[in-house]
Amino acid sequence: MAATTFPSDDIDNLRSPLLPPKKKPPTEKLCIDDMLRKHCGEFGRWQLKHFILTSLAWALEAFHTMVMIFADREPDWRCVSGSVCDDSGGGGVCGLSPESWEWVGGRGGSTLSDWSLICGNKFKVGLVQAVFFAGCMIGAGIFGHLSDSSLGRKGSLTVVCAMNTIFGFLTALSPNYWIYVLLRLLTGLSSGGVGLTAFVLATEPIGPTKRGAAGMSSFYFFSGGIALLSGVAYIFQTWRYLYIASSIPSFLYIILVLPFISESPRWYLVRGNVTEAMKLMSTIASSNGKHLPDGVLLALDDETSSTINQGSGYDITTMMTYKNENKDALVGSIIDVVRSPITRMRLFIAVALNFLGSVVYYGLSLNVMNLETNLYLNVMLNSVAEMPAFTITAVLLDRFGRKPLTVATMWFSGFFCLMGSLVGNVGVWKMVRMVCGVLGIFGMAGTYNLLFIYTAELFPTVVRNAALGCTTQASQMGAILAPFVVVLGGWLPFAVFAACGIVGGMFAFNLPETLNQPLYDTFGGMEAGLA
Repeated sequence: MAATTFPSDDIDNLRSPLLPPKKKPPTEKLCIDDMLRKHCGEFGRWQLKHFILTSLAWALEAFHTMVMIFADREPDWRCVSGSVCDDSGGGGVCGLSPESWEWVGGRGGSTLSDWSLICGNKFKVGLVQAVFFAGCMIGAGIFGHLSDSSLGRKGSLTVVCAMNTIFGFLTALSPNYWIYVLLRLLTGLSSGGVGLTAFVLATEPIGPTKRGAAGMSSFYFFSGGIALLSGVAYIFQTWRYLYIASSIPSFLYIILVLPFISESPRWYLVRGNVTEAMKLMSTIASSNGKHLPDGVLLALDDETSSTINQGSGYDITTMMTYKNENKDALVGSIIDVVRSPITRMRLFIAVALNFLGSVVYYGLSLNVMNLETNLYLNVMLNSVAEMPAFTITAVLLDRFGRKPLTVATMWFSGFFCLMGSLVGNVGVWKMVRMVCGVLGIFGMAGTYNLLFIYTAELFPTVVRNAALGCTTQASQMGAILAPFVVVLGGWLPFAVFAACGIVGGMFAFNLPETLNQPLYDTFGGMEAGLA
């Protein structure tokens, strides 16, 4: 008689009801940082590709921000042959008759020559710059909120790149000065959201021990974009063609790069879409040559203190599917940041640091770029000169921590600005003052970019971009103020920059250290972690 066989499931069904149920593996809830550390990899092949593709957007921001250096420049002029053209008084073209001189290369070289923004109208060139940064300030707040809420990080990045493309092309068609000002305002509105959305999207899927160095590396793309723009501007020396050439990369980024960028798993999680967050974490693990084991689920940081099964060996609850794990979306705003006693003071200090750092960074940049050298070469060299500051800061970031490095770099910059204010501007002291300015911007370049990383780590995911948007607005206010400080002349600009650096370092003493700390998702998780 043949032996009867039973499927394994039938054998389980024949189990005596008196026996305890079969043990099932416990289901563990992990926050994203823990899952990256344990199962997915903190910075593997997936994160490297995602980081590079996302950070390319920084180069686009550099194009749309710095293009006005070349588009609004004052071209060279020359006397018309056969005319009386005497500039011995040093007043430039303002003291000459219009028929006695002409622009080298024609009127279309820049907006200044095209619309005669000289003499009594020269203030209009500065007005365009102020209006652009005002647009950046507004856009940072708008897209900081939208990227935390309905649009998400990738959605916001797509929208701002599309807006930059459209407004950049339209700027080239400006029929007059005031339409040009309006289009630069709209370009600033979109440009203000590029850097902060790209930064957060690039760094959120990276593990805590690698996030600082990776975040600092993103600023190489901005400096590289400025250097590349110098070459583009050298080729297209007519301002209308330059605006077209500087807008094409944004269009190419939308169609060639953005389709290969993923949304942030943290945004999925706080929006209640655990299914998509788990799928993405599984993709990260497999791309990095790792495996996400069964029984592991994503949860917000204030929900990870317990597991579903607690490892008792008995199937107390049925393992939930990804779909059932989906929850209501968590939405935060800058009002929530102000209401929380933990983040309120952090926001105030971060706003102050970004404002003060921006005044020094942009102010010193304007001073250095006023050297009587080739404009295209000078801009490129200044962008390259910032890169060692990024490298040194990235190396020291995870060794000494965010707080000590912020204090040190701000005081470093403040010290050399103070030295620059104490020396004269005659003879050999001119060179000493220039060196002080270079060292001042070297220190503040590291601070200015370190603040992006520090600020992102100070606030939970539900309001991270809103907080970054607020601090970016403060930076743009500093950028608007910087040119007015520069025109003070003499020793005063260096004295103001020194005061900003020294006071900023004192403010930084009141911030907590975030080195190797979790990137919290919710206010509850942050409060529990700091308890």
